[in-house]
Amino acid sequence: MIYTAGVDVGSTQTKAVIIDEDLNIVGRALIDTGADVVAAAETSFEYALKETDIDSDLIKYVIGTGYGRYKVTFGDDQVTEISCHGRGAVHMFPNTRTVLDMGGQDTKAISVSEQGEILDFCMNDKCAAGTGRFLGAASTALDIPLDNLGPTALEATRPVRISTTCTVFAESEILSWLGKGKKIEDILMGVHESISARSIGLLRRVGITEGVSFSGGVAKNLGMVHVLNEHMGLEMNVSDESHYMGALGAALFAMDRAKTAEVAA
Repeated sequence: MIYTAGVDVGSTQTKAVIIDEDLNIVGRALIDTGADVVAAAETSFEYALKETDIDSDLIKYVIGTGYGRYKVTFGDDQVTEISCHGRGAVHMFPNTRTVLDMGGQDTKAISVSEQGEILDFCMNDKCAAGTGRFLGAASTALDIPLDNLGPTALEATRPVRISTTCTVFAESEILSWLGKGKKIEDILMGVHESISARSIGLLRRVGITEGVSFSGGVAKNLGMVHVLNEHMGLEMNVSDESHYMGALGAALFAMDRAKTAEVAA
């Protein structure tokens, strides 16, 4: 049995996935990246191994991806996160033709073929307004855990309009709405709708299709999923594994190379 791994080093969290030659996930791990990126890559890989009963020597190929992909010092190669998210999304949801990857610092809209090849993409890498960082600002301002933001937003009845396009000023606007007596759930829904509008703007630039798959940490936010589905008029592909799409894609690329090497040998 051949095993390969993908390690996705993100700005906020690092994910590792191990797959077998039948392309099944046999191990996974998710940790905070922190200041030591090299250690985060190593630790996530070690934790993923602990989910399996295999030795690290049996991992034939490792590919790093994400913004810290070159810090996966034990890896054999690197592949961009755009390619990995596209490949992972199509493997997880075969009907995928568009991927929305919403991470801690940037959001990407990716158009893919049936085989997971990248056809087009765009991203908001110059501003964190439509990303997880914006939700983080709301969490801090309202003193609510990130995991509770989505469920709380879904209780809204009269969402406010968040006008700022800058994460730096988001807390000030949120506190201003609180000062005006607005309900926390209505403010949070305004935050979610603001992020949704920016994300859909990116998606429209690459083309929104029926098969939209949501990847990245924000995919775990039920409120965000609800708002995006409502605004697009369709139901996105989301699963408990959506956070691992990039690492899964990296592991799949690693499997391609491991099998090619085996045939050559």
